[in-house]
Amino acid sequence: MIANDPYAELERRFGRMSAVNRAGAILNWDRSTMMPEGASEDRADQLATLGVIGHEMMVAPDMADLLSRAEEGKGGLDTWRAANLREMRHAWTHENALPSDLVEARTRASSACEMAWREAKKNRDYKALLPTFTEVVTITKRVGEAKAAALGLSLYDALLDEYEPGGRCRRIDALFAELEAFLPAMLQEVMERQKAAGAVLPLDGPFPVEAQRQLGVEMAKTLGFDFRHGRLDVSAHPFTGGTADDVRITTRYDEKDFARALMGVLHETGHALYEAGLPRDWRRQPVGNARGMVLHESQSLLMEMQACRSDAFIAYATPRMRAAFGKSGPAWEVENVHRIYTRVAPGFIRVDADEVTYPLHIMLRYRIERAVLAGDLALADLPGAWNDGMKELLGIVPPDDAVGCMQDIHWPDGAWGYFPTYTLGALAAAQLFAAARKSVPGLMESIGKGDFAPLLGWLRANVHAKGSVADTDTILSEATGAPLGTAAFKAHLESRYLAA
Repeated sequence: MIANDPYAELERRFGRMSAVNRAGAILNWDRSTMMPEGASEDRADQLATLGVIGHEMMVAPDMADLLSRAEEGKGGLDTWRAANLREMRHAWTHENALPSDLVEARTRASSACEMAWREAKKNRDYKALLPTFTEVVTITKRVGEAKAAALGLSLYDALLDEYEPGGRCRRIDALFAELEAFLPAMLQEVMERQKAAGAVLPLDGPFPVEAQRQLGVEMAKTLGFDFRHGRLDVSAHPFTGGTADDVRITTRYDEKDFARALMGVLHETGHALYEAGLPRDWRRQPVGNARGMVLHESQSLLMEMQACRSDAFIAYATPRMRAAFGKSGPAWEVENVHRIYTRVAPGFIRVDADEVTYPLHIMLRYRIERAVLAGDLALADLPGAWNDGMKELLGIVPPDDAVGCMQDIHWPDGAWGYFPTYTLGALAAAQLFAAARKSVPGLMESIGKGDFAPLLGWLRANVHAKGSVADTDTILSEATGAPLGTAAFKAHLESRYLAA
């Protein structure tokens, strides 16, 4: 221990835990991208072992005393160190609630279930997933119960707090109720307006994967992605992984529809830019981490939806799309491409959903996961509940479970309590982009030229560089003048889809 300086000793220990976690992040990325199928059992053992090592470092016998002593002397700490100590306590409380065997069991179960999910989804066979899925949910409930007891929260709020510190169902319910009050009517109005405008011209494929990859790389660089500190690869479900200095993004390709992969790249690039922009001086400490998944999703959705589906960006990107695939003709004119990228219609796949229907996908998942965790919905009945919810919220029923309840990796991977942050992130994205447009002169003109430096600079200063020095509402309020709400999102949808 660093003599008579408990805070300095905590910084040293959390720096070492960060290294363990960063190693696990790269192994997790490899598991989903390049790892040979036969290595899954060995990889599960590696990840479980690293998880237990990190856990045991966190809950070392003297850690509680170190935290208490540091907190007694926190009056001498500056703003960042005081915030770091607060984040240390939060992380310790979560970890200390769990015994080592439960940490190991959670990692092993999610690793096994992810591999089972890949096969089950490919074969459209939910029953094949059920055994490992049941184990994941059983362990998730145990984790939630343990953390609920330690944090004095409900089971769901305790799990949500892992992804969005301070996030609570009560707040989500209120915001979702506001969205439900206007989204269904807005959806009908937008669809009627688009129908009256006539059908869009389809873009003629096929679109070779290599050409898609090159276009994705070009667009990621345009947004500011640094390939000296990152990669673009393929996975069954698009994600961002790795570390702040080695950001790994993925997408998936469809030779019939290049928009899916391209928008996936733009979305994940938003995540990657946030990770790369976190405060360098605090990279190895909790205060240097992303604030939570609401702000993380705000950064991906700000890039994908707010900026890259704008008139300005589509005008910039369309000639580059034509060049990438050697295309021409009326379908490839800017106006038609813009109509394709802003088309609103209920669909089965969340990651391909438009801005208007996307929150309805999240509301369905939020409803289902709360029911499962409360014991009100059996896993065997989940596909039926899913299909009923899709019909109620979106008016469509999936033809099979691969494009229904098995489409996302989150639940098999143990990420329960994560889904609400997507829609909360969309709300935050609208607020932040509106604030950036007011603050940065000529922002849309710059985006129309493929110059994202002004936008990225504003985000670096107002979001990325903040790390976890403050909570989500404080960061949003300082950047936009208001805490998280629905007003900016509603105004954005009205401006983009219903303006005369």
